[in-house]
Amino acid sequence: MTLLELPRGLKPRATPITRAPSLRGDGEGSVQVELDPNVQIGKAKVFAIYGKGGIGKSTTSSNLSAAFSKLGKRVLQIGCDPKHDSTFTLTKRLVPTVIDVLESVDFHSEELRPEDYVYEGYNGVMCVEAGGPPAGTGCGGYVVGQTVKLLKEHHLLEDTDVVIFDVLGDVVCGGFAAPLQHAERALIVTANDFDSIFAMNRILAAIKAKSKNYDVRLGGVIANRSKNTDEIDRFNAACGLERVAHFPDLDVIRRSRLKKSTLFEMEPSPELEAVQQEYMRLAASLWVGTKELEAEPMKDRDIFDFLGFD
Repeated sequence: MTLLELPRGLKPRATPITRAPSLRGDGEGSVQVELDPNVQIGKAKVFAIYGKGGIGKSTTSSNLSAAFSKLGKRVLQIGCDPKHDSTFTLTKRLVPTVIDVLESVDFHSEELRPEDYVYEGYNGVMCVEAGGPPAGTGCGGYVVGQTVKLLKEHHLLEDTDVVIFDVLGDVVCGGFAAPLQHAERALIVTANDFDSIFAMNRILAAIKAKSKNYDVRLGGVIANRSKNTDEIDRFNAACGLERVAHFPDLDVIRRSRLKKSTLFEMEPSPELEAVQQEYMRLAASLWVGTKELEAEPMKDRDIFDFLGFD
């Protein structure tokens, strides 16, 4: 598909990009972006991937998308980060974001075609980068809402089996928690260290708040970039979480990003085959369905005292 060239200096018309705060009570003190309740994704299984910034969510999301596609599923991956780098190992390039292409038509969405913002990646995975508002302005929830609305208008969700939202870092504000309003299961990616588990606990609290009014439930924890999982498993046992996959810190994973490739395209080796099989096992188990986890986050002070002691 041809990348859309954006005119320089184009200014969007004065269109407000925030919605009225939700009155659904998504947690104490919550001011959430309210998405249009009539815009539903449909019959696809929807997963939202969260975790500390830099923990490997995009690597995990892209390889999980590839694994689902190898199971014969029709997959759509939606990157929800202004950096728009979620899907580049699938598409081999940085594709324009939904906000980019909306701006190019002065926010007249009726002028867009699917090929303006949907790109086919490895093994047929459909790739969309939602993007985000300029730094310090707007709300990521609006971007997520507009992306799903466009996909619905162009009938791109009707034949989709799996949707994966790859969500910005550990930002759990109303905007970047918006994918939880569409997801069936939320997965948290973490490493076996203090900062990653501390961030996981905060994300757990956000998912718990959203689950009060939406269908999203915790699907489990993915251990990433870690030789061991002892601290992850200890935290999981204390809070009611379960580890659903473990991906060690292998150099082949780092090299796959540099080569702009999924792990399924890299030179074969025994260690790589083990990782590929773990992704295939995870995809198969998620497709069958994971149980709902009723986990309870810790208070910040409690988790500070809980972690880091022999």
